[in-house]
Amino acid sequence: MTVPMPGPPPRPADPQELVSRAMASLDDLRDRPLAEHVEAFERVHTALGDALAAGSSGAA
Repeated sequence: MTVPMPGPPPRPADPQELVSRAMASLDDLRDRPLAEHVEAFERVHTALGDALAAGSSGAA
């Protein structure tokens, strides 16, 4: 019986890519109802925080 070997650890997210994706999610904000804007900004805020955390963990 063979034991499966674990694969390589997941590659950390590229902080610049996270920021780019977060900002791109606002591209169509003008066309969306005003009621959806707060939720969109909150998602971007969370994504930017994640990018900041990923950048600081990769700098060590």
